[in-house]
Amino acid sequence: MPTKTYREALNEALREEMHRDPDVFIIGQDVGKFEGAYRVTQGLLAEFGPRRVKDAPISETAITGAGVGAAMLGLRPVVEFMTINFTLVAIDQIVNNAAKIRYMFGGQVSVPMVIRTPGGGGQQLTAQHSQNLEHWYAHVPGLKVVAPSMPADAKGLLKSAIRDNDPVFFLENLALYNTKGDVPDGDYAIPFGKADIKREGTDISLIAHSRSVTLALQAAARLQEDGVSAEVVDIRSLRPLDTETIVASVQKTNRAMTIEEGWPTFGVGSEIVALLMDQAFDYLDAPVKRVGGKEVPMPYAKPLERAAMPSVDDIVNCAREVLA
Repeated sequence: MPTKTYREALNEALREEMHRDPDVFIIGQDVGKFEGAYRVTQGLLAEFGPRRVKDAPISETAITGAGVGAAMLGLRPVVEFMTINFTLVAIDQIVNNAAKIRYMFGGQVSVPMVIRTPGGGGQQLTAQHSQNLEHWYAHVPGLKVVAPSMPADAKGLLKSAIRDNDPVFFLENLALYNTKGDVPDGDYAIPFGKADIKREGTDISLIAHSRSVTLALQAAARLQEDGVSAEVVDIRSLRPLDTETIVASVQKTNRAMTIEEGWPTFGVGSEIVALLMDQAFDYLDAPVKRVGGKEVPMPYAKPLERAAMPSVDDIVNCAREVLA
């Protein structure tokens, strides 16, 4: 099984799906000649031409609107935003158009569109460019929201997103693009709504998504040195959410905590805690704890930025509290 970067896995998925289906095209700022702000679309303009790899003006509303219209007419656009922060400019198009058109047209029209965008901090991009807003979109019926943490998941979930007949919000993370992992050969797709156990354990469940999964795995290795067996649950899909895998993990370990890079108030972890209170309360031997970013706009100074983001130490210390 070859080893590839997260970026290479995404690029491979786009290339394979464009070969498979001539209705798939890419649109976004600098996706063509510049080959993408993060080089995810590298080589695709040369291979498929400007009709299918379209550089767009600096207008997120225009890009999203063009994607919605093209999808309504039967094409399969992959819209790239340079950052999740820029989706706020097009939030009306995403929430009130893409997510609602199938319902408002009585199922006669669908919007098979993918919105790809990175989020996350740690790159000294400050308050307006370092946010984690995926839980905003996971709140919206009509949108599917996925957040892969590993290269193999990134490729398989992106293929599923492109083939899906509903709009999919596909969250990446700036800090993940250069990470490496084994990626299976051949064509494969990972279904939505299926979490993945990244590490088996018996003492506590660490439930995370996107880059937080890598932190959870590092924390689990640290806890193992203390004789603690931590299970790492990678949610992968925020909407639909795999409640069965999450609940089954906590039924086994009897303790749980959630980890996310974003602000914890009204966040992904809050939804998981509510789920566990409803479906796994009798199995819990301790309250469920949440680890997330500090509730502040992201600072620029590196020490302050580091302090504002969740760390492996934060996860280990929280786990020890749950286990105490």
